[in-house]
Amino acid sequence: MLKHTYKPILFVALCIAASACSKSRGPLAIFKKLSPHDAYAQRLKDNGFDRTAMGSAWLLNADKAVSAPLNINIPYKETGYFADDKVSSTALRFDAKRGQKLRISIIKKPVTNFAIYADLFQDNGAQPKLTAFADTLGAVLEHEVKQTGKYILRLQPELLRSGEYTLTITAGPSLSFPVSATGKPRIGSFWGDGRDEGGRKHEGIDIFAPKRTPAIAAANGTVTGVTVNNLGGNVVFMRPDNADYTLYYAHLDVQTVQQGQNVIIGDTLGLVGNTGNARTTPSHLHFGIYTNSGAIDPLAFVDRDVKLPLPVSASLKYLNDTVRTSVKNSKLYNLPSEKGYAIQTLSANTPLTITAATDGWYKATLPDGQTGYINSNNITAANTIRSITLKTDLPLYSTPDSPRAPRIKIINAGQKVGLLAIYNKYLLVNDNGNTGWITE
Repeated sequence: MLKHTYKPILFVALCIAASACSKSRGPLAIFKKLSPHDAYAQRLKDNGFDRTAMGSAWLLNADKAVSAPLNINIPYKETGYFADDKVSSTALRFDAKRGQKLRISIIKKPVTNFAIYADLFQDNGAQPKLTAFADTLGAVLEHEVKQTGKYILRLQPELLRSGEYTLTITAGPSLSFPVSATGKPRIGSFWGDGRDEGGRKHEGIDIFAPKRTPAIAAANGTVTGVTVNNLGGNVVFMRPDNADYTLYYAHLDVQTVQQGQNVIIGDTLGLVGNTGNARTTPSHLHFGIYTNSGAIDPLAFVDRDVKLPLPVSASLKYLNDTVRTSVKNSKLYNLPSEKGYAIQTLSANTPLTITAATDGWYKATLPDGQTGYINSNNITAANTIRSITLKTDLPLYSTPDSPRAPRIKIINAGQKVGLLAIYNKYLLVNDNGNTGWITE
């Protein structure tokens, strides 16, 4: 591998410019105005580093990552590596539902002097909207999803910092469960189920529990209505603090609150029953959520079934390393699953750089910059395949992009080099400790 090198003076200057060597903002500080990422970018510009090759590349990569994210499904977990000799960033796109609370955890090695900026965007197409942001010191970022759709998480470290990170993304409910656990409640009917012989659709969920089990406040808020109607029987409406929706509790045996009353999570609003049009059914709570546009599916708001990601089973020994495919027709996918789209089909001995591992997959980058996921069983170390004796003098390039690539040296005719991998018309070789590319 090529050794990581940089100029110590530039490193010190960047530390001073970014105030990152000795200062921190507290565990996963979340800012209401300028994001930590943007504040760091502004310091780079203020100190003229945006006019350097490395500084301008950092700024460019920030936008490039968001415009070309990789696709994942949550829950998701990856362990990756950011190298100090590279200007790195990564972005992941996933689906999230309104009412879910995203939990984004980043654990770093080393813990100190290695900042990773985490920015969450709502993917609106051409111009993603920044919705949450943080600087990471080993804590957790939580974000309540306000709109169902696709979201992009960008991770980008400070310049000239290297380290390993483990990212975990899960989605849970943003509200507490509205029926006391003492009744061992279960959801037995869901949004959209048929009602009145198909004459209407269910606009909520039914949570079954023994009669007179406490129906409890799912959030801190205010009781806005305590009424009786034909369908819901004894009902309670409550408005969570700082929310743009109202919670609806129906079929209560009795109500135990008054209109205008302030409640906190867990306070009893009433007792589960079967009043209204539920007289012939087992006792249950009809739980609904209403917005200015009408009812919405409440399941994501209270779903207790929080799925955890699979552990990382791919070996971490290849992080930040150049490897090669071990079998022909290895596929590079757009997400870590064979159900994904195959971006490219790779020949045997194709080189890739491993940037992260998730489940049994590697996030890998081809020499042309194309990034995707490859099954970890399809790669091996880029050790010498065989020796090649050069017939003519050949330049050794740092990247497979001659003649534009920087030239490392000239290898003389008759000299032997070790073949490590093959990419298009280029050969990755080792010449007495110098790793680079020659043309076939």
